[in-house]
Amino acid sequence: MGAIDKHGYRFEPEFSVISQKGAIHVYKNGDFVEEITFSFNGKFPVVDKIEQLVDEYCHKKGI
Repeated sequence: MGAIDKHGYRFEPEFSVISQKGAIHVYKNGDFVEEITFSFNGKFPVVDKIEQLVDEYCHKKGI
């Protein structure tokens, strides 16, 4: 999965299969804002879960 651009923000997911953990790095105008962490099971995180985390973040922050 690649980056998600939404409302002027860029969300770049990355993950480790070994540790079963991931993070979504949030950027605004190229500047790092914060990191959203998550865990998952299997070989890859579910794309829908990443999109849901981004949507929840935007809603919570009023973006």
